[in-house]
Amino acid sequence: MARPVMLSNGQLMVGLNEAGLVHDFYYPYVGLDNLTTARSVHHKIGVWVDGTFSWVDDDSWQVDIQLETDALIGRVELSHESLGIKISTKDFVDTQTNAFIRRISVTNESNTRRDIRLFMHQVFEISKSGRADTAFYEPDGNYILDYKGRCALLICGQTKDGHSLDQFAVGNYGIEGKAGTFIDAADGELSGNAVEHGGVDSVIRFSIPLDPHTTAEVDYWIIASSSQYESQAIHADFLRHGIDKREQIARNTWAKWLKQGDSALETIAPEYQDHVKKSLLVIKAHIDKRGGILASGDSSIFNYGRDYYCYVWPRDGAYAIWPLIRMGYYKEAIKFFEFCRDTMHKDGYLLHKYQPDRAIGSTWHPLVHNSRSELAIQEDETAIILIMLGEYYDYSKDAEFTESLYATLIQPAAMFISKFIEEDTNLPHASYDLWEEKFLTTTYTTATVIRALRRASSFADQFGYPDDAVQWMQVADSIESSLPLLYDPDRQAYRKGLLRLPDGNLQFDNTLDMSTLYGLTMFTKVKLNDPTVVHTVEAIESNLVNKTIGGVVRYENDNYMKTSEDAQPNPWFVCTLWLAQYYVQRQQPDKAKELIDWSLSHSLDSGILSEQVHPETGYAVGVAPLVWSHTELINTILDISGTQ
Repeated sequence: MARPVMLSNGQLMVGLNEAGLVHDFYYPYVGLDNLTTARSVHHKIGVWVDGTFSWVDDDSWQVDIQLETDALIGRVELSHESLGIKISTKDFVDTQTNAFIRRISVTNESNTRRDIRLFMHQVFEISKSGRADTAFYEPDGNYILDYKGRCALLICGQTKDGHSLDQFAVGNYGIEGKAGTFIDAADGELSGNAVEHGGVDSVIRFSIPLDPHTTAEVDYWIIASSSQYESQAIHADFLRHGIDKREQIARNTWAKWLKQGDSALETIAPEYQDHVKKSLLVIKAHIDKRGGILASGDSSIFNYGRDYYCYVWPRDGAYAIWPLIRMGYYKEAIKFFEFCRDTMHKDGYLLHKYQPDRAIGSTWHPLVHNSRSELAIQEDETAIILIMLGEYYDYSKDAEFTESLYATLIQPAAMFISKFIEEDTNLPHASYDLWEEKFLTTTYTTATVIRALRRASSFADQFGYPDDAVQWMQVADSIESSLPLLYDPDRQAYRKGLLRLPDGNLQFDNTLDMSTLYGLTMFTKVKLNDPTVVHTVEAIESNLVNKTIGGVVRYENDNYMKTSEDAQPNPWFVCTLWLAQYYVQRQQPDKAKELIDWSLSHSLDSGILSEQVHPETGYAVGVAPLVWSHTELINTILDISGTQ
């Protein structure tokens, strides 16, 4: 299941699944911890109407989910034809407190008065073990509290006319043969069980008698904090001042944030402006206030794989801030650079990935290759930080901040990559490729290293370190002069890469890879009309463009998330938009626009872009949203806007 809506305030992040239900609930970091366990556990919404009960995810409801354009607010429309009921929600994370708020409207679409009962179910695994959590009903405040240690989740709500929940039940979930207390809602009545511990869930009820063709409104909230008393204080404020105020503050906050990009937005064709704003909001939703930038908050991949995308990859984060920098959003970039500075190894490189709390993330890259000790890194992840710091300086002219990073980030990173070189090829030493699969010297990584060293040299010259400036520029020039080694004269296309074997021989990987073209044309001095580039493009157009539904695959014979054994590789939005950016550079805006429009036509209805699409149906594959997809969408639209 994808996440058509991801909501966040930089500390609390909530993902709604394709039924409009809470499926990811991260606190106290964006991406950490997922209190809904990142597997099959999700909240439920149920309706009892005149003796008939239905959960909104039982396939009898029509569902439409949208993300607003001007605020990080989700919209869910749920309709049940035979029940004659429509439920609409406006969903957001409060921008001043860590509260998830749903503003629910229930409409009686029948011609008779109805006895309607709305049930809100919530289930968390704070302890991560399915045990040791506690949930109880607090009678004085008329709310449910779910807690463990320093995490307290307060659940409550009230109708527009001031009535709170009128029934509740707390029970066990997923232990001792118990499916969960949500089952208690089926008869329209709740048991009133007031406390449980272990694996727990809870249900609250709002009674809503409705005349024909009338609507009732219920505000529902989950408040996250470090203690019951802190949550209770926020809860009291919500009751005292109402949720209208919270929504207006949230809208004002997002309007103010988006306004920073107005000047850049005005240069964009009107048909793309809303898509850019949505993508900005998606990126922002994945940025933790302490600097980490999540690759994706969609945990659904965890159901099928060993891990999820709720990590900070230096590469993904660097690409995420690029369009923000170009549009004038500098604070996020500063925080991210500080994150990288603080997590950088003392020898000047960044590791595979990190948790949002700056701990080292999981990896599948070994420290041994060909019986030799090797760093488990992707060198491009270190290089791209220097490149983006250069972009930040070019746009912001912030010499003070940039210079403050010289000794702690620029110099150690540039020193590392300038020495991480194979002497016999003058190319970067092998590391893992950007797709996290192969250990070799890739053309893409080589290109990022060249650009990074040139950027670092420029900084060194500007900040008064002439020896560094000369050294790094010499290494960059030397590497660039060795680029012909990465060209396959037989195929007339640039290779994916090469590997120097222990016996000194070179092993070539002649796979066509879209990142090869992107790296060369974006980060090196290779001319766009150079025959080696032109022939590489021709090979990519013939071999990497999907001929059935369109889009561009990562590389030949890509098996990642392949839909069947004999299926084509999946097109990726990132790669499709990279080819579009090349067309913009070649002053072929019509071809670029085709790929932009293809990308938009394969988004979810809410405007969310996934990682990949099915090679035959075009349906979303992989996580959705993928921040990188939205990043490249904005970059491509900004690029094409500069040519028109």
